[in-house]
Amino acid sequence: LPTGPCALPGITDNVSEAAPTPAGFARAAGTVRALTLFIDFPDAPATLSPMARFGEFFPAATDYFRVSSYGRLTYVPKPLFRWLRMSRPLAAYGITRGATFDPASDRGYHALSREIVHAVDPYADFRDYDVVNVIMAPNAGPPATRSVLSVTFSGADLGLRTGRGAPFRNVSFIWSRQTGLSAFRVLNHENAHVFGLPDLYYTDDRAGRAPVGHWDPMDEDWGPSNDFLGWHKWKLGWLTPGQVHCAPAGQLPTEHDLTPVSTPGGAKIVVVPTGPHTAFVVEARASGLLDPLVCRPGVLVYHVATDVPSGRAPIRVVDATPHSRGCYADSRYVDPDLTDAPFRPGETFTDRTSGVTVTVLTENTDGTYRVRVTPATRRPSSPTAPAPPVPHP
Repeated sequence: LPTGPCALPGITDNVSEAAPTPAGFARAAGTVRALTLFIDFPDAPATLSPMARFGEFFPAATDYFRVSSYGRLTYVPKPLFRWLRMSRPLAAYGITRGATFDPASDRGYHALSREIVHAVDPYADFRDYDVVNVIMAPNAGPPATRSVLSVTFSGADLGLRTGRGAPFRNVSFIWSRQTGLSAFRVLNHENAHVFGLPDLYYTDDRAGRAPVGHWDPMDEDWGPSNDFLGWHKWKLGWLTPGQVHCAPAGQLPTEHDLTPVSTPGGAKIVVVPTGPHTAFVVEARASGLLDPLVCRPGVLVYHVATDVPSGRAPIRVVDATPHSRGCYADSRYVDPDLTDAPFRPGETFTDRTSGVTVTVLTENTDGTYRVRVTPATRRPSSPTAPAPPVPHP
């Protein structure tokens, strides 16, 4: 897990970019057991078997985590193959985008979860699992193309106990169906919240360019597959210490050979701190099993802010071609502007505020990229209090 001067503290009471991830979230390395439940409603009875619904996500979601983690995460779904019928019509629970987990209300996710816990208690002991997936009948609620209801409650104790006294926590609710290629990745996105990752997109639905685009599923998890950023792989415990290079402020320029994140082995990221909660991160991206859309392979540079809440763009990718429309201008599920964001050999990124520069020197014959990094000219000041958290759909 992240340690050293480039492991930046940040928000600790919600999902965030803080490294390492605070206690309370599910671990993302080793064997993770996911209790997987299937729910329907009197006015929206399931029209397919729970096995068929399960097959919409698995083994694809498991394989995705295995490949992205370089085999460090063994994700084991543990399905309870029966539809658990709730007692009231769906509308009675008041489930909308942004619905809360309020113990004082007879609506919302707390009310729904009370019934789920009661229904599951005879069949499963929640203490045996690290993660809970609640997968709804696909005909319950609006289509995902109209309103995305899938949501995760993670980290904090939700105040709900099972009959055996186990806490109901680190739970993802999966609604409807996403469309397009690799629609299963809504589960990978939601479970990444269980592991502590924030939303990278603006959750207030503001218009404008995506902060990260298709470079990480915490921004865009629709359409063709995409891999996690190297910073996220470090947070999740998928990188060894030798795969993370740190360039503290005030040091001399250094050179690094970076292996694309889609390829196992090799150095993966250079972290260049610019403040107590901020850094530029440098990594190589090239086409791979989880990254089929990399039309301009090269070196991706992005800014990380560990004190910026989920849903407020805690990561922003630097666009090496800001006047280009990108490579996939006609794709419905890909923000095209950033698809050609990586820097190519001979190009340099400069941040005038901090003095950080990143120059791509060469693309080596083995597919790695050699970069020269000039750290920030000023040492970071002491940390300040983190910003308040926001929900994470």
